[in-house]
Amino acid sequence: MQGFFKASKLPVSSDPSVLYPESKVEIRGFLARHYDTLLNLFTLGWYSSFIEEAIAWMNIHPSDRIVDLGAGTGKNALLMLQYLDDSGKIMGLDIGHEMAIQFKKRCRRFLNVTFQQRRIDIPFQLNETFDKALLSFVLHGFPRDVREIILDNCRTLLKPGGELILFDYNEFPLNALPWYLRYPFKIIECPYAFDFIQQPITALLTRHGFSMGRERLFVKGMIRCLRATREASP
Repeated sequence: MQGFFKASKLPVSSDPSVLYPESKVEIRGFLARHYDTLLNLFTLGWYSSFIEEAIAWMNIHPSDRIVDLGAGTGKNALLMLQYLDDSGKIMGLDIGHEMAIQFKKRCRRFLNVTFQQRRIDIPFQLNETFDKALLSFVLHGFPRDVREIILDNCRTLLKPGGELILFDYNEFPLNALPWYLRYPFKIIECPYAFDFIQQPITALLTRHGFSMGRERLFVKGMIRCLRATREASP
């Protein structure tokens, strides 16, 4: 469930097992099998350079244990691996069958990368905790109440003092964007994204036990990279 191409207004799925057909968070078939290629075409190559810069900004330590929620094809995992030594670890989580195949194929050579095919939008626990949790263009594709569940899951998975890394849309008034950004957003994005850009992220994260850290903005403030710290339990 990685990236924002999945939110485009392509024909919605009629598969009753897809819970959010309008948002395309559960992409399947052709789109899933060619996800990275289509995303690069759709963004004219911008996304690849952006994600490399964003992951460099995560301040990954060699021994970090990282969980990637909505890990997609494993592209982010390979980029994060560059900053880890053998004591570090990455666990990818994604619901998509095609994504799981690509992730496992891409990362099969690395003993410190694992994958679980599971939903991140229902409460769950793993038998371990992590230093960092990554949500890369995932949160905006869910209804508001489901975002709350995902952030609760992130808090559960992180050690006290661990960091939530969020790459996603910033808050912004849509009509204030330049026309060349406003109209593509209206064309490609889903109803949940229109709600997401109106929801203050500080209040949302604070409510789930995170304190705001550093952030960087891209594309005239439209895209945000954010680091938030999981506070210790009271």
